[in-house]
Amino acid sequence: RQESPQMLAARTNYFRESYAYGDEVRAPGVEPFLHHAGFLEAARRVHGRPVVAPAIVYANLLLPGQELAVHTDVPEFRGASRTRLPQWLLVAMHHSGLFDAWRMPIATGIAYFHDCQGGQLALYPDGPGAPPRTVAARHNTAVLLDTDSVFHGVDRVYQPVPDFPALRPGMRLCFEGSGRWTVRNGADEVASYAWKDLRFSVSWKAYCFADEAEQRAWREHRDDLSLPVILDRLRQDLRARGKLGAGPTEDRALALAILAEYIHFPPPASN
Repeated sequence: RQESPQMLAARTNYFRESYAYGDEVRAPGVEPFLHHAGFLEAARRVHGRPVVAPAIVYANLLLPGQELAVHTDVPEFRGASRTRLPQWLLVAMHHSGLFDAWRMPIATGIAYFHDCQGGQLALYPDGPGAPPRTVAARHNTAVLLDTDSVFHGVDRVYQPVPDFPALRPGMRLCFEGSGRWTVRNGADEVASYAWKDLRFSVSWKAYCFADEAEQRAWREHRDDLSLPVILDRLRQDLRARGKLGAGPTEDRALALAILAEYIHFPPPASN
């Protein structure tokens, strides 16, 4: 996109609300979705693991003109999650393939509850070097995949007018009744939309285990990774690949080497 960083930030600074997280149900009534049999069965098929433990339900709302850049989600490993380590490091760990024995396979379902103009889910199920596929956001449909491994994003939601609001962190999207939603900066109205103009999706995430013993090992923190072990393994692999010298490496140089070696995004499409 040939736009300023400020405009790109506004286009990707979408709105989110959590309905369930761990054992906490934050929006009573979401339980049938959290334990939906179709999601449970699809998760078993995606990862080939029979024990599925739903963990998170959250909603994403994108305004006309917003989009979501191609990415993979933040993975989790035994002893290594976003609560303890930087998210970029977790992503690089998964793409490196060096920590598969500790990885927590997570399945993600994305459900749509009204039609949307634009805003297709763009994904690379055959790898970042293969052509992308798109899935339209259509009422009463859903898709489930391994978003930690499959590069994906959201195409731009149809924007009928050229002006786009200057969105900033801290603004809120509020339901005003009669199908109207407003973006507010404190008490000030920034923009107003009809429900049909928004892209609304509800995402579901679940851990997938080979058996109950593996699930217990995760809950009891057996065989957890530590940061020194992670960095030592990454250094050894980078040196074996000829990407890192034998001597001490400054933290920033190590971080840049990790990102450059292990995370390979799909090439940009030519217009």
